[in-house]
Amino acid sequence: MKRRKFIHTTSVGAGIALSSSSLVAKANSSTLPKKNIKAKNEKLNIACIGCSGKGRIDIKAIAHENIVAMCDIDPIYAKKMFNQHPDVPKYNNFLKMLDEMDKQIDAVTISTPDHLHYAMGMAAIERGKHVFIQKPLAKSIREVRELTEAARRMGVVTIMGNQGHASEGIRLSKEWYEADLLGDVKEVHVWTQKLTNGIFRSTLRNVRPTGEDTPSHINWQQWIGPALQQPFSREYHPLRWRGWWDYGNGSLGDIGCHTMDGPFWSMDLGAPIAVTAETTGYSPITYPDGSKVTYEFAARGNRPPVKMIWYDGSIKPPRPSDMEPDRKFNYRSGYYMIGSKATLYNDDEQCRRPRIIPETKMRGLRDKLPPKSIPRVAKSNHYQEWIDACKGGPMPGSNFDHAGPLSEMVLLGNIAIIADGKRIEWDSQSMKVTNMPELNIHVNKVGKFPV
Repeated sequence: MKRRKFIHTTSVGAGIALSSSSLVAKANSSTLPKKNIKAKNEKLNIACIGCSGKGRIDIKAIAHENIVAMCDIDPIYAKKMFNQHPDVPKYNNFLKMLDEMDKQIDAVTISTPDHLHYAMGMAAIERGKHVFIQKPLAKSIREVRELTEAARRMGVVTIMGNQGHASEGIRLSKEWYEADLLGDVKEVHVWTQKLTNGIFRSTLRNVRPTGEDTPSHINWQQWIGPALQQPFSREYHPLRWRGWWDYGNGSLGDIGCHTMDGPFWSMDLGAPIAVTAETTGYSPITYPDGSKVTYEFAARGNRPPVKMIWYDGSIKPPRPSDMEPDRKFNYRSGYYMIGSKATLYNDDEQCRRPRIIPETKMRGLRDKLPPKSIPRVAKSNHYQEWIDACKGGPMPGSNFDHAGPLSEMVLLGNIAIIADGKRIEWDSQSMKVTNMPELNIHVNKVGKFPV
């Protein structure tokens, strides 16, 4: 490939070791200084990067504030949202938008394919903007670490788009676990089938699509960004990018930050010490049709070690043994935690519906449920939670000090998929796969934007 110049969107380069003490330690974000805080009675001036697909949902949720700029590489696909904000300046280059509109922007939403999160997020953070970034935070573990450190350094308000973290359900799960209703939990099962079929999954396997003529209205170089240069294809844009290693993070990246969040937060799991993946077949081009990824977590205080097993696509989880034989099991998404006293089953993607099973045991525990000890988010609205924090309220629950380690754990599963059946051992402090150092090239990839 020809040598290309890159925009260095961070002062921390990919070859420089990050401070483990500042990145791995669990900082209390509510005590960190916040900059550019708006008054409660003022509207937040928000620029939106990615205005179609998931971006439509994100923009609708914040549209009661001031939308001051919008950026999308495909104005036809973004037409619906563009038309709803006719007087707002429109761009197809995010850096141009951030430079020209700098003084008018307080905060930025980023609702784009995963491979663009880092460069866009870092560009916004280093300009002192509060940021909302869709899940997962970035494409690689090092990118996640750098974004987390930059956000702390700049004192901005951050949140990742895993909406369920603001819900009542995820708080109940944590309160029930901490009240010892489940007893010792040594095994957790988490799953999704969302990308198995339908509009989000390409039918191509192990082969790249034949290039097409790029439509004249699309800024394809902005979409490709830091990834391997490929000709335009509708197999990538607008809907199917998640299944390609270059642009997405597969089923894990799409749903893991949602559904794994319940057990991860409830049990304060932290970083895994080892991960093993079994798949329907590894390809360096597309994610497998089915995966089973086993995460191993060390004991935490008097809590035992935990195995969390992830299933996606054609590899399905077993039904929990405590479940009633005639009860419907939701194979689309969910999790269950097997405890020595009880099993907790959650049958939705965003951890909103926890129940003890069987239902007769749930009813029998009604008088033993613990008091609500975790602060609630009004209407479980994590978008408003972020906006309120930008106006001086508490840091959102899924700020980068929580969302960063969660994303790292999720992304480590994809590193295990690359290991193709071998158990990888993980040192979070040094951010290294210790027994297969050849994998650390994937850990440390940083996507810098070409110019």
